[in-house]
Amino acid sequence: MPISFHCEACKKKIKAPDEAGGKWGACPYCKHRCYIPMPKSDDEPELKLAPIDDEQEQQYTQMMRETHNLTQNILHETKTPVEGIAPSGDAEPVPEKELIRRIVMYLRQMAEGRLEEADSVASQLLSQSEQVKDLLKRMARTERPEPELADIAPKVLQGFMKGLYARL
Repeated sequence: MPISFHCEACKKKIKAPDEAGGKWGACPYCKHRCYIPMPKSDDEPELKLAPIDDEQEQQYTQMMRETHNLTQNILHETKTPVEGIAPSGDAEPVPEKELIRRIVMYLRQMAEGRLEEADSVASQLLSQSEQVKDLLKRMARTERPEPELADIAPKVLQGFMKGLYARL
């Protein structure tokens, strides 16, 4: 029984012999190079497909648009973050290593678009705002970021740091 499929380019129906399954061939109508699918076996279960949720797709598109706009704004920032702002007094100190871990976690979450999680971490950092501001100043001055942040564009990273500093 021949394999029936549609050309990806011209969308016309094409038939190919069973032994051609899994190979490439030229469409007889438009000469587009097409992949010939494997013939369906009798014991193969039918794949259940679900329609796309339009509302969820619109939300995803909107979030991607906002992420793009934020990234573009950050990339066009000219000022370096956290320079010349005086720290304020707060709660008792937390070990510096733990604060750095939380700051890195916040920055990583921001870069990955996990904004709710980043907001939660930022809220935890508020009680140690003086220490966090000092650490952010030091991190902003270093030439090499923490290893976990090395894949984030420097200007984007600085923008996230500036945003956190402003929030504190």
